[in-house]
Amino acid sequence: MRYFLPLIVGCALLGFWEFYVAYAEIPKFVLPPPSAIGAALVDNFAGLIDASLVTLRITGFAFFWAMVSGLGLAVLFTRARAVELAFYPYVVTLQVTPVVAIAPLILIWVGFDNVETAMVIIAWIVAFFPVLSNSVQGLRSIDGQLHDLMTLSRANGWQRLLYLEIPAALPAILTGAKISAGLALIGAVVAEFVAGSGASTGLAWRIIEAGNRLEIATMFAALFLLSVLGIGIFYLLSFVEWLALRRWHESFQD
Repeated sequence: MRYFLPLIVGCALLGFWEFYVAYAEIPKFVLPPPSAIGAALVDNFAGLIDASLVTLRITGFAFFWAMVSGLGLAVLFTRARAVELAFYPYVVTLQVTPVVAIAPLILIWVGFDNVETAMVIIAWIVAFFPVLSNSVQGLRSIDGQLHDLMTLSRANGWQRLLYLEIPAALPAILTGAKISAGLALIGAVVAEFVAGSGASTGLAWRIIEAGNRLEIATMFAALFLLSVLGIGIFYLLSFVEWLALRRWHESFQD
């Protein structure tokens, strides 16, 4: 029953939304009812799906590079304290700088002929830091006695990394991955908004296009698909986390 509870609540909210829009006589160009949004989704399904795939591709590339660079830098920082002290402030600066402020510069530097590459970079900037910070915390939280055991076993650096540090830090790494994936999607949407040209054919561009035409129901349909993408990414990574940790981590034990 608990698995159906969110569905029941969602259906109740949609029903109330449909009723209230009709009862209050709210114009459809202000707040369309769910039935109009569903009709817009059906009418524009092919175009919206194509736009979803573009946004998903940008999100996927940004998330992949966020994982590679974040985990790689985390390993480097935990092995070379001087490197961390030298570069970590700049990483934090990159994270706290509003991406909408630097996105136009990235578009100019990369070139408007490579808009998708620029959008991947923008989304990567948003998604990178959670992987780095969680991975550093996980790698530094390993029991010192386990390191002593690896020393007694005469393990080299690569063996220590592969057989102790990565497995022990995996819960923190996967937590950072779930946060990063959601931020990568947000970054992709922000990048599409900033790109602001027909060369950007993702969901954000469809929202801008529908808004300019006052097709508010189509805007909501695109927003619905964005939500579906975000929820799907989150639960996919939650499933990966469950597969990786269910046999040994206490959070998955009954």
